[in-house]
Amino acid sequence: MDESVRHEEEGGRGRFSLEAGGAEAELTYSLADGVMSLNHTFTPPAMRGHGVASRLMRAATAHARANGLKLRPVCSYAVAWMGRHGEEQDLLQKA
Repeated sequence: MDESVRHEEEGGRGRFSLEAGGAEAELTYSLADGVMSLNHTFTPPAMRGHGVASRLMRAATAHARANGLKLRPVCSYAVAWMGRHGEEQDLLQKA
């Protein structure tokens, strides 16, 4: 996992975050029954276009893979990112 990305998890909720220049980007999720529901991604305007949200997604997929979890992308960025990264499709929760 990207060492500059922080990860917190408590009570079935978690977040990956990254700070740069006094601003913070985050990806939040809920966790239930072995599935991480990626429900919100935010990157401050000054950090956009530099791959920050992608780094957060890479951290989330690495965490899911290392812990035997499945992913359910909910926010539009997570849905689009997963669609562009075929190598991560095995992590998707099956319907």
